[in-house]
Amino acid sequence: MGTIEEAVRGFLWQFISDQEVEGDHDLFGSGMVNSLFAMQLVLFVEKQYGITVANEDLDYENFKSVNAIVAFIQSKQ
Repeated sequence: MGTIEEAVRGFLWQFISDQEVEGDHDLFGSGMVNSLFAMQLVLFVEKQYGITVANEDLDYENFKSVNAIVAFIQSKQ
């Protein structure tokens, strides 16, 4: 079984071509992904890790980078 980061990167690679994205790179601010990706990301996180993403969790800071997504998932486990 892979790490959380590997799973997040695997999901991300379905939507972007640059597979060497730094962990703290701002995915949304750089225009690499859009709001449709955000919805799909939330569904991925909920299904993959069996957690519920509540309205208060829908904060840009929780999903803006690979590192932020990993930290969010870890905080919910």
